[in-house]
Amino acid sequence: MYKGVPLGRAHLPSFYQAAHSVRTVETRVGVDRVDVTVLSAADLIRDATVNDRVELMVVGEIGARIRVMEINSPKVKVAVACAIVISPRRQSLTYKQCGVDGLSI
Repeated sequence: MYKGVPLGRAHLPSFYQAAHSVRTVETRVGVDRVDVTVLSAADLIRDATVNDRVELMVVGEIGARIRVMEINSPKVKVAVACAIVISPRRQSLTYKQCGVDGLSI
């Protein structure tokens, strides 16, 4: 999201995550039907070109199961929110802060 306006969607394939491990997951975000009347295109262009700083919010839910001794738990949903800042000129991530919003079974 940019300033509270959704820009696109991404879907991740299912995968197994071993205990105490780290995994980097990459995906493409599909952007379609962005309502430019709600989103200030001028603000986005100014942030990207003049300020070289675009602040985005990435939010989503992750469905997971916990495996203990070959037994899978019921599915749990975890809400994740990440605030990120990108530099369009350098095409790089300059800031990120992620957190877990909640856990529901």
